[in-house]
Amino acid sequence: MKRLLVFILLTAPGTLMAADAITGSVQRQPTNWQAIIMFVVFVAMTLGITWWASQRTRSRSDYYTAGGNITGLQNGLAIAGDFMSAASFLGISALVYTSGYDGLIYSLGFLVGWPIILFLIAERLRNLGRYTFADVASYRLKQGPIRVLSACGSLVVVALYLIAQMVGAGKLIQLLFGLNYHIAVVLVGVLMVMYVLFGGMLATTWVQIIKAVLLLFGASFMAFMVMRHVGFSFNNLFSEAMAAHPNGEAIMRPGGLVKDPISALSLGLGLMFGTAGLPHILMRFFTVSDAREARKSVFYATGFMGYFYILTFIIGFGAIMLVGANPAFKDAAGALIGGNNMAAVHLANAVGGNMFLGFISAVAFATILAVVAGLTLAGASAVSHDLYANVFRKGATDRQELRVSKLTVLVLGVVAIVLGIAFENQNIAFMVGLAFSIAASCNFPIILLSMYWSKLTTRGAMIGGWLGLLTAVVLMILGPTIWVQILGHATPIFPYEYPALFSILVAFVGIWLFSTTDNSAEGARERDLFRAQFIRSQTGLGIEQGNAH
Repeated sequence: MKRLLVFILLTAPGTLMAADAITGSVQRQPTNWQAIIMFVVFVAMTLGITWWASQRTRSRSDYYTAGGNITGLQNGLAIAGDFMSAASFLGISALVYTSGYDGLIYSLGFLVGWPIILFLIAERLRNLGRYTFADVASYRLKQGPIRVLSACGSLVVVALYLIAQMVGAGKLIQLLFGLNYHIAVVLVGVLMVMYVLFGGMLATTWVQIIKAVLLLFGASFMAFMVMRHVGFSFNNLFSEAMAAHPNGEAIMRPGGLVKDPISALSLGLGLMFGTAGLPHILMRFFTVSDAREARKSVFYATGFMGYFYILTFIIGFGAIMLVGANPAFKDAAGALIGGNNMAAVHLANAVGGNMFLGFISAVAFATILAVVAGLTLAGASAVSHDLYANVFRKGATDRQELRVSKLTVLVLGVVAIVLGIAFENQNIAFMVGLAFSIAASCNFPIILLSMYWSKLTTRGAMIGGWLGLLTAVVLMILGPTIWVQILGHATPIFPYEYPALFSILVAFVGIWLFSTTDNSAEGARERDLFRAQFIRSQTGLGIEQGNAH
């Protein structure tokens, strides 16, 4: 089960916690000046982009969605950048290094599910919403309650990810650059605030694109050098890897990482549906001009991610072959679970020398900067647009809403730094599963049913959504990770690691039950508005807001 926990931390999408690419304590390494210089160059370049974006960010639309002027290709790269996190790069390659063939199954397995979900949602989301997914959910339902629920779900997910990203940043920079943990956390916090505060979505998108291109380049070079070493023959690659790995031919046999079918199913559902409920992923579909570009975004993102995970598979086997067989690296590369998942970094040194090692180290850290910027913007928009402008201060001007958004960015930056320092020595692994479970159990059911189910009412959405959110939190607390490993009890009350299977079921049943039994005049009116919503979801044309609640 410990390996299964490592898997979810390493294969979840870019929202994936980089903190858990390096589980456990790390030892401060000698200062890597090449990595620091390259990182400074990257930061200077992205700050220049932020200044450029600030000159073009004048309205609310510019700030939240880059004015809808991002192309499908650019948005696809940015979405892929969210998924291609430091944990994906370092962690999945380490999983392949440890388990061989199983790494391919799990690194590519979730790709089968998420495009289906996003193709199902992307077009209607773009046509119905403006800035956040709560715009869609509240289209024909009561704005106040639905936006409060959506904002709470978004903020909980964002908070969990920010904590883990900050801890991951500190540990990565401590390990790779040899700098102090607290300095790293403060540095990431300050940079993320600058990106979002001044550049908004335009700067965040381009930082993500640049990071994705650099990571794809670095991973491609490593994979090319590995394949060059074996004469571009996968047969030679696998043969040499089997000869170098302690488990021999066993690394080419699938199975063994997931033994409990309930946990495996719950994990799969959490990853699949959780991805479609992550606020910073959904927000990206509002940055393109129309539904056609939204579909292109999914197409390009799927291609880039599929290519990237094939590269990590080659890198993992290359690490077995070139790193695992090298006595100089064996001790460092051997500590894979609960230690330093640095097989890819050692391979970078083996194929490209210290300069390329510095480049990969800088890119690995830069991935965190890009992800936290997207998370911060999603959290700020939930507070300013959903809560302030549509619940507490209806009729607020664009300038007032933007002021609240930027104040929220500052607050989130301070909170992220404080929590990142506070959680330095804590086990934060459970936050990943909890964040995905909440996104899958609260956000996703409401988004999907508000688009496709004509009988949905505010009462059903509210009760079912809150039930899903609370069930996910309670079952995670009562499960093995928190109840036993963190709180120290002998046995868990809830026997499974991941609650998504149960919390998603509770959410859908709750929404169905309390919507179908809602015989109020308000419920009937909301059902009648479904036709107007359907027309707009197909064409992008229609009334600006379906419900005047």
